[in-house]
Amino acid sequence: MSPRVAMLSFSTKGSAKSDDVEKVSNAVSLAQEKIKADNLEDIVVDGEFQFDAAIVPEVAAKKAPGAQIQGDANVFVFPSLEAGNIGYKIAQRLGGFDAVGPVLQGLNSPVNDLSRGCSTEDVYNLSIITAAQTLQ
Repeated sequence: MSPRVAMLSFSTKGSAKSDDVEKVSNAVSLAQEKIKADNLEDIVVDGEFQFDAAIVPEVAAKKAPGAQIQGDANVFVFPSLEAGNIGYKIAQRLGGFDAVGPVLQGLNSPVNDLSRGCSTEDVYNLSIITAAQTLQ
């Protein structure tokens, strides 16, 4: 499965104007440039999207016609630590999904964090990811 990355926001394709929207839009541009420079055409990054436009094709067709992602995103990048934390805990606790993370990137050494409410399985899963990060 190829990554289809939706950069999330409270705005979809410029439906709102703010510094926060501009930050996400700039991040989309940077990611797309990196993908092109590194010849990683199997990765699609698009946004900014509200969550419904990222996962519901009918909503995407209305809010983001012509976007590369049309309600078929399978990776979601949240615009802040606060939003990401809320999103993953909703998915885990209400949706019954496994949630691993947060996974931190861009540091000199692998460092990850666990919630005080985590389970033994959460500790195990994040330990595997952290060990894999040491091999890169």
